[in-house]
Amino acid sequence: MAVTLDELLRTVHVFADVVVPSPHRHARIAVVTLADADDLAGEAAAADLHLLAGVAADDAAAWLARVRPAPVAVLTKAVSPTLEQAARDAGTALLAVHPGSRWDRVLAMIRGLLDHAPDDRSEDARTMASGADTDLYELARTVAAHTHGLVSIEDEHAHVLAYSATDDQADELRRLSILGREGPAEYLRRLESWGVYDAVRRSDDVVDVPSHPDLGIERRLVAGIRSGGTEPGTTGATLVGTLWVQEGRRPLTDDAGPAVRGAAAVAARLIARRRAAPTTEAMQIHRLLGLRGGGVDVPSLAAALSLPDGGPAAVIGLTSTRPGAAAETAGIVELASSVRLHASAFHRSSLVTASADRIYVLLPRMHTAESTAETVTAWTGRVLERLDARSPVRLRAAVAVPVDGLAEVAAARGEVDRVLDGTSGGADPVARVTTLASSRTPVLLAEIARVVAADPTLRDPRLDVLVDYDRRTSSDLCASVAAYLRNPDDVRRAAAAVHVHPNTLRYRLRRAQALSGLDLTDPDTRLLTGIQLALGDHRT
Repeated sequence: MAVTLDELLRTVHVFADVVVPSPHRHARIAVVTLADADDLAGEAAAADLHLLAGVAADDAAAWLARVRPAPVAVLTKAVSPTLEQAARDAGTALLAVHPGSRWDRVLAMIRGLLDHAPDDRSEDARTMASGADTDLYELARTVAAHTHGLVSIEDEHAHVLAYSATDDQADELRRLSILGREGPAEYLRRLESWGVYDAVRRSDDVVDVPSHPDLGIERRLVAGIRSGGTEPGTTGATLVGTLWVQEGRRPLTDDAGPAVRGAAAVAARLIARRRAAPTTEAMQIHRLLGLRGGGVDVPSLAAALSLPDGGPAAVIGLTSTRPGAAAETAGIVELASSVRLHASAFHRSSLVTASADRIYVLLPRMHTAESTAETVTAWTGRVLERLDARSPVRLRAAVAVPVDGLAEVAAARGEVDRVLDGTSGGADPVARVTTLASSRTPVLLAEIARVVAADPTLRDPRLDVLVDYDRRTSSDLCASVAAYLRNPDDVRRAAAAVHVHPNTLRYRLRRAQALSGLDLTDPDTRLLTGIQLALGDHRT
């Protein structure tokens, strides 16, 4: 999908100002890329729109003077007279991004605009589609046309999912919301004191919020978006977002309230469908990674994803250090966009996707210097450190590198899954990144333990005796045996591991052998017992 430069300018007005206009207002924008200084110094990917993250104005000007064909538009936070002149000479629109904007939000919003660009259907056809086969961006445009207001659709965490074009009518609250930042504290306190949030959570009613000229806030209507229940407050009804309509230059229409209420119901279905069905690109990435089963048509997928084939690649898997927690899984999905931003800055052809409780990164056709395990592992550790500063969710990672081209990507993804399944990570970001080569012992032991655990005939009943005894008497015989097996030649160290005196440990070992019939002086018995203790029921 594509939009014109004019349509782009109307949408990005909330976070970017036009510094140098372009005479080509109807030029089409279909490809957007995020580039850093290293990308511009080399051979930056061809794109209609470039987001220059962390690029100095002089570097951007030098690049713009030599790149051909010139891009339709450039977004940057660094502007200078030299860059402005280079943009004029190239016929490129230059937009200054608000210093408080986050590049990951800017990139996500522009990609969302391109993915959901309106087609050539009439306004009547699009309005009819709001009740059928529409999407959130189209719904926002339709509601804006019907109510004469400015529409934002947010998820339950107040992250903007879609919004209508704004021009210069957006107030400060709308602009900050779209940028992913919190509105004025005083206004938010008033919303809470008026019971606006409580009403949205508990009722299907549309709440009319008055304007506050002293805070620069215009009147708006808001309704809760619910999914999974027929009535608010009933079992299964879940708040999945909110729909806001800000009043612009024209008053809202008389029937704006019912329109907002109906749109919230449509938005609930669209959000549910969106969460249940991955995008086409996500499905293609999943197939390339071998996550959807069946054979993988690598050449076709590479062409569809515009990926370079050949050369060394890398696959990285990331998951929570606390797997299984619902909050952790939700946090991983939210962190995927931040990982995508870091990966794009490191390698402009990178792909990032989330699946279940994991994030996967593909770095195709890397330069030889980039493709070493040390380089990729170090970069991944730096990413984890930056994510630690932004989110309470702690991730750990496994790296497979080098990978011999896209045909081996699915096998590499399987390798990182093996490592993540068999390791737990360390405390600091660097220790939380590993490879199969450096973690082969715990990975293989974990896999052997899973095989044994899956076959009841491979379980040693002598260990079951100790487990039952510990449960009945609140003893620690299994833990004591495990400590001894880790330190068979140092009883003092083994005793310290379970916080007892060496004589107490010796007594526990004699008691364990007497109850179970195990002979811990026999090397084969010690090996078998260690494997059995690695099983879930015996883990201490």
